[in-house]
Amino acid sequence: MRFPSAVDLDPAIEVWMHKHSGQLGGIAQRWFEVMRACGDDVRELLHDGHPTACVADAAFGYVNVFKAHVNVGFFRGAEIVDPHDILEGNGKFMRHVKLRPEHEVEATVLQKLIETAYIDMKRRLKAGS
Repeated sequence: MRFPSAVDLDPAIEVWMHKHSGQLGGIAQRWFEVMRACGDDVRELLHDGHPTACVADAAFGYVNVFKAHVNVGFFRGAEIVDPHDILEGNGKFMRHVKLRPEHEVEATVLQKLIETAYIDMKRRLKAGS
């Protein structure tokens, strides 16, 4: 998905983070910061009501808070390597990792997935697909 309105730092995301300031919001903020730190070309926007990270204007990841968990999602998650089999979902492209306060995944594993999604999207943009 392409989002020409993605910007360096979207003020709407800061508002979203303040509205989700509890324990689950903290989890979401932590992992969105990891997405933001992937590279100088990361842009962001609020899409469908949740923070979305892009390489330039091409979305690669998002976070969203639900009643009892946080999703860390990937727009092309079905096509990235998941050696620890933590991605959920069965759609054509999107996948997510469900995080709960009482059962988070190993940080290095999720960080690697985020980096993989970012690098994958950079490759796709370079290849023109």
